[in-house]
Parts: sequence; structure tokens; C-alpha cells
Amino acid sequence: MLAAFYDRFGPPDVLTLGEIPRPKPRQGEVLVRIAASGVNPSDVKRRAGWRNAAWPGRRIVPHCDGAGEVVEAGDDEGKRRLGQRVWIWSIPGTTFVREDLEYGTAAEFLTVPLGNLAPLPDGVDFAVGACLGVPAITAHFAVFADGPVAGRTLLVQGGGGAVGEAAIRMAKQAGAYVVASARSQARAAIAQAAGADLVIDPRSAEAEDRVRAVAPTGIDRLIEVDFGANIGFASRIIAPGGMIVSYSSTSQPEPVFPYYGLQSKAAVIRLVSNYMLPPSRIQEAIEHIVAMLEQGSLRSTIAACMPLSAISEAHRAVESGAMGKVVLDLSAVQAVQAILPEDRSAPP
Repeated sequence: MLAAFYDRFGPPDVLTLGEIPRPKPRQGEVLVRIAASGVNPSDVKRRAGWRNAAWPGRRIVPHCDGAGEVVEAGDDEGKRRLGQRVWIWSIPGTTFVREDLEYGTAAEFLTVPLGNLAPLPDGVDFAVGACLGVPAITAHFAVFADGPVAGRTLLVQGGGGAVGEAAIRMAKQAGAYVVASARSQARAAIAQAAGADLVIDPRSAEAEDRVRAVAPTGIDRLIEVDFGANIGFASRIIAPGGMIVSYSSTSQPEPVFPYYGLQSKAAVIRLVSNYMLPPSRIQEAIEHIVAMLEQGSLRSTIAACMPLSAISEAHRAVESGAMGKVVLDLSAVQAVQAILPEDRSAPP
């Protein structure tokens, strides 16, 4: 089968296309024909060797999120999913290693544990499904991990990003007043379209005053995209007993923060790792996400939909700050696959 992969960390040019063995589903797994593969910032960082990671010693097919159709099952339980449209969430690479080859969604087919599948409602495009895994589950946990938000005031930092956009939609539907931050007009437009009540530029001299005007006692829950860069601002606007929920600190991986400014408000800091969420919270998130998809109230802004052959360009687009999700469309690959012999595998 055709896949994109890399054999060393480095710039986007390390990505290449080639034939790799098509995996067979084992017990508890199904084989999914991938229709769309979502590119997350974490995928791009890993390919680049984020934080001097050691090379794992195996060829890597990138991307942990995607969408497609179940076409083969490893057991009777999986057979009940045959033909189902699905989205795939947060594929952890170590679970999908076959003979020194790590499988991700940037390929024609992928074997997936049943627990990493969620139904994709009819009428929802596969490209939308490929945008859900990491961003939407992270957003759900960040918004709801510490209880309902109805009547609360939330600030979503990076409201024009994938996690931020989903968090705004979820919080608004749940009855919160949502302030979002955005550092460009294009990202502000995404946050506004998602339903933010107020959008601010956190670099503006009026930013704190604008927040105080709608939240005189401060922000009840703050969802943070870059902890180190924004913690000073957050410490000044968080409400007494408020919570800062952070899922990244890219610009300052080892941040220094104003301890007493936060302690004086008895603020709570919660750090989120999408890959370490309790299974019960993941299932809760999936059920909510699917319900919103069925209602038409959860959609992702897609900046670009590219063919698998353009994967290097797709990674560069994410690195340059694309306004919305970048998705690989594998439909052209599938069209070619349909007229070729079933077994086109070659050893990696």
C-alpha cells in the first residue's frame, strides 16, 4: 500500500512516499481505509525531533488523527463495525509497530483498536472527521474537566486555533460567556465565527480592561495554548479560585511564573496531556463530539486539503501557522488503488 513516511528526524523534506506492507487486523482491531489524515502540530514537532528526542529506530508513518471506512475486522466484535464511517483519535505510535515500522494515518490503510474509533455521522465529510481527534478531545477536557461551565466566564487563548475553535463552540453550547484571544484578524474571524462573545488581542494595552469590563471579578476558567508566554497576563485576570487549564507551552518549555500572584487568588493550574486522559473522560468527550456533529454544531476550519503526495508542503503549512487545519485527502490514492492489484506491498 502507498504511505508517507520518514526514516530520520528533520525538516519536512525528510518525508517521502513509497510502498509499505499493508497491515492485518488482530483481535480487537479493525482495518480502516483512510480517506483523510489530519496534520496536528504535535505530528510536525515529532517529525522535526522536538526537544531532542532520540530516534526510535524504526520507519515512521506520521499522523495520529484521521477518518475513513472500516473494511476488515480481526474478530467478531470488529465485524459489527464493517462498512462504518469512522474518525480515529490520537493513535499512539508504540501501539502500531509492525516489524520496525510505525503506522499512522498518512497511509492507504491502518489497523486501529476498536477503542480508538468513533462513528462519523452521515453527511459529515471525512476531512472534518480527520480534524477531531487531538484538538476536539483536548478541547472537551479543557472546558469540562472541572465541572459545568453554564453561567461561567471562560477565556480561550488562541481562539483561532484548532483546539481553541472547538473549545469556543463547546463552551458556548454549554452556556458559558466566552472571551477568546487572537493575534491576527484572520484568527479573530475564526473565533468569532465559532461563537466567541468577545475577541481580544492579548498584546493590546486595552486587553485587560476589555476583559474586566465583561468579567469584573476575573475569568473563571482559562484555557491556555502557550502557558509560558501568557502566564503573566493570566495571573492578572484569573478570578479568585479560578482555573488555568494548559495544553501547551511551546514558546517557553520551561516557564517561570508569578507564584504569589496566583497564590493570592488560590488559582488552580491543570496541565493536560491528550495522551494520558482517563478512558472514561475520553469516552465522555467522544459522545459529546459525536452529538455535536449530528447537530451540526461542531465544525473545524480547514485551511487546506492536499493530496498525500503534498505531505511535505502540508507540514510546512502547519509550521508557518496555517489559518485552520491542514488535511491530507487520500481519495485520489483510493481511486488508483481500486484498479491495481490488491497486494502492492514491499518491505520497508
